[in-house]
Amino acid sequence: MRGRYRIRIKKLNIPVGISDFREIRENGYYYIDKTFLIYELLKTPATKVTLITRPRRFGKTLGMSMLADFFDIRKESSSLFEGLDISEKASICNEWMNQYPVIFLSLKDIDGLTFEDAYGQLVAQIADLYKEYTYLLECAEIDEDDKKIFLDLKAGKADKVQITRSLGTLMKMLQIYYHKPVILLLDEYDVPVAKASNHGYYNEMLDIMKGIMSTALKDNQALRFAVITGCLKIAKESIFTGTNNFVSDTIRDSRYNEYFGFTQTEVDKILNDSGCIEHAENVREWYDGYHFGEVDVYCPWDVMNYLRDLQHDIMAKPESYWKNTSDNAIIRSFIEYAGTNITKKMETLLAGNYIIQNIDENLTYDYLHSSEENLWSILYLTGYLTRVRESELQAQIPEGTVALQIPNAEIKEIFETTVIKWFSDTAKNWNRNALFQAVWNSDVESLTVEMNILLRKTISYHDYKEDFYHAFLAGIFTGAGYAVESNKEHGEGRSDIVVYDSVNGQVAVFEAKTSKTMDVMSRDCEDAIRQIDDRMYAKEYEDEYDHILCYGISFFKKRCLVKKK
Repeated sequence: MRGRYRIRIKKLNIPVGISDFREIRENGYYYIDKTFLIYELLKTPATKVTLITRPRRFGKTLGMSMLADFFDIRKESSSLFEGLDISEKASICNEWMNQYPVIFLSLKDIDGLTFEDAYGQLVAQIADLYKEYTYLLECAEIDEDDKKIFLDLKAGKADKVQITRSLGTLMKMLQIYYHKPVILLLDEYDVPVAKASNHGYYNEMLDIMKGIMSTALKDNQALRFAVITGCLKIAKESIFTGTNNFVSDTIRDSRYNEYFGFTQTEVDKILNDSGCIEHAENVREWYDGYHFGEVDVYCPWDVMNYLRDLQHDIMAKPESYWKNTSDNAIIRSFIEYAGTNITKKMETLLAGNYIIQNIDENLTYDYLHSSEENLWSILYLTGYLTRVRESELQAQIPEGTVALQIPNAEIKEIFETTVIKWFSDTAKNWNRNALFQAVWNSDVESLTVEMNILLRKTISYHDYKEDFYHAFLAGIFTGAGYAVESNKEHGEGRSDIVVYDSVNGQVAVFEAKTSKTMDVMSRDCEDAIRQIDDRMYAKEYEDEYDHILCYGISFFKKRCLVKKK
């Protein structure tokens, strides 16, 4: 089988991690043609500012790089676009290709534990940008005072006022030099404020970003138009104050969605071109499922990574590539709201069903965690959840709401592993003294009560199957100073959980059963105790420990019953 696949596979030059359009085209990397984005943008030339928001790793930066190469007056790009879709629009190419000064700036790396650190990164980024345009200093038409400001910005010595006006200043100088207005391409605009929100200096960074945006976008005669990308549509009043002719395109809109992500037709082409069509179902199950506007798309980062792996091993299994590139801490926020409502909805999603929520696209980072509604909105807008098609709904949903579900196997895996970590981390902070006391005092009534309390707080991620309850049991004792062993061989079989209290010379052996109904929980507890006896799970501890405590536990959904030997 392996040999048959290897003969059929076709080696493609897969550009994983490369977001530079020119590099992809000049080096013969495999490219899915998204150049008609140019045509779509230019259909409404009166729009001054277009904000495009998509989840991470859906091709925003590559799209912006492509736009920069197309418009930038400093470049000669006809060969890059030869044979691509936009080349068929001769009038557009003649009028727009390499005809305008362009500023292309990415803010994806602006981060720091303090405002000073992050601001320093921003200053350095602006300095690097200015170095690209040193030739402007030779222009006699540009004011000498502006040239001094240019030199300060280029050297990283500018003050905050100059930094907030840096894009506007550069645009003014470019317009003077070329006698044409400027096209501004700003990638990952929301990263600085997102990181600032995480690290506690949100207001300071917001003031800087508002200043940069205002001077660059508001009533700026040097602006031809701007395209801005990000993950979230930050409320206009918080960062785009006063910006005129502002149009946003989110995952709920339909205009640009086919240009960010891979359509089914494109994935079919990729798999055919690579000779990997046999893996179509794996690719669909793991990386499809996103419904953006009226378009269904795959995550392009995942598809290309998996295709690269298949190039090396045609039997390679799908992996979760996305989780290592995105800030999954956003999901972790749920633990702060781990009430019954959140828990039930999370379990519904993990079971493959959908939840119905109000979605707010106009968010501000300082209020992201202020409500449950905001959290579900974030998960939707950042790609952890997707909208359910109306045709797939089981019933009519209230107007203004959205039915949400986990899009694919990759995201489900992220949720599952994250949920496990939640429990592991938070279980350490729960007060379990009463539970531990009940274990070592053989108080099964108190032990049952305490375990039920904890059980209601956690989230089942495997539909109440045995491995969920094993993880639950182990998580209770892990990190509390006890040695815990799971499914270790003992006597004539395998006990589920063994907890050691070596200091006090005692050990607790747990055998768990998953009950089909509440009515049989007591019987299943007794079966568990009988199993401990019959298979002699406790015998090996008799010489080393003074006290050996044996418990049978039955679980039914969010209930448990404990009995002792």
